[in-house]
Amino acid sequence: MTETNGFNLQKLVSQFQIVAEFVEGHAWTKGHINDTYIITCRQGGTPIRYILQRVNHHVFPYPELVMHNVKLTTEHLRKKIGEENSHDLTRRTMTLVPTRGGAPYYRDRDGNCWRAYVFIERVTSMHVAVLPAQAGQVGRAFGMFQKRLADLSPEKVQETIPDFHNGLLRIEALEKAVAADSAGRVAGAQAAIDFCRQQRDVASLLLEAHERGDLPMRITHNDTKIDNVLFDCDSGEVVCIVDLDTVMPGLVHYDFGDMMRTLTSPADEDERNLAKVTMRMEYFEELANGYLAEAGEFLTQSERDHLAISGKVITLILGIRFLTDHLNGDTYFRVHREGQNLDRARVQFKMVESMLEQEEAMKSFIAALG
Repeated sequence: MTETNGFNLQKLVSQFQIVAEFVEGHAWTKGHINDTYIITCRQGGTPIRYILQRVNHHVFPYPELVMHNVKLTTEHLRKKIGEENSHDLTRRTMTLVPTRGGAPYYRDRDGNCWRAYVFIERVTSMHVAVLPAQAGQVGRAFGMFQKRLADLSPEKVQETIPDFHNGLLRIEALEKAVAADSAGRVAGAQAAIDFCRQQRDVASLLLEAHERGDLPMRITHNDTKIDNVLFDCDSGEVVCIVDLDTVMPGLVHYDFGDMMRTLTSPADEDERNLAKVTMRMEYFEELANGYLAEAGEFLTQSERDHLAISGKVITLILGIRFLTDHLNGDTYFRVHREGQNLDRARVQFKMVESMLEQEEAMKSFIAALG
């Protein structure tokens, strides 16, 4: 298929340094934010696939900054991975395909920002960890990701979404959405709104620690859900970390907390049966072991001391974002059914409750790791 959703995919592909012959392209439905297309080309009779994406300029109003970060970090990661082991480089980090003019993205006549990646073959992804060992693998992968970027100055990386993890501002945005009630949904979400108000002090714990000087700024991924990790189809090992749009200066706890949120729950992000939602301690232990096996080399003691509380902070903030978007009429996160963002919010809040119940056990476990 040459044209999809009104876009001429063949013409767009021709703007990039792809010398293979265009065969077809189709939309890929994974992901909440960007429009993604899988492109199949042919070179010497061999099919080669690429990812073509239109960056959502409503979510990322300055896509050029996003692409600056993507280019900088993928090049740095490629250099580090190559120094460790040059085998299979195109599968172990994302490979950005430049435009014919050498730029990291193409801007079409309507102002849309497009980028292309080499498609990583023979991999799979998942929404939920089904074995504790998988939590350990993902923890190790993101710990290694942070370690490889630890010598890249955060000042070189742009903040693409200002105050992304600022809990106080997220609370303020929620209160504005409640007051406006533009979609008429406040009455049906009152219990979730009340929960946010009860836990509002939790939302600012990490930010306050940073402002005290206890937690340093580093380069972080900021969207470390298990969906953004690719596993090799044959070995089951982690191959690559994807979705680098939110890579920017941040606290390591943003990444660790998001892993706690996604790796320790057996439920989908929009699960309606909240009885299925809980933080599984055995998964947390594997996650902490895997993460600290790599990140432990550069973390300060204060950073280690704050790891156990990071999950409730990040999970609460994301729940607030889901709830705010629900109240505003689903203008940010892509939804496939009515009420999906409210369901997502309720799952996050149930996870916060479970984390609070097990917080002391988590602190003790991390402390025992040394």
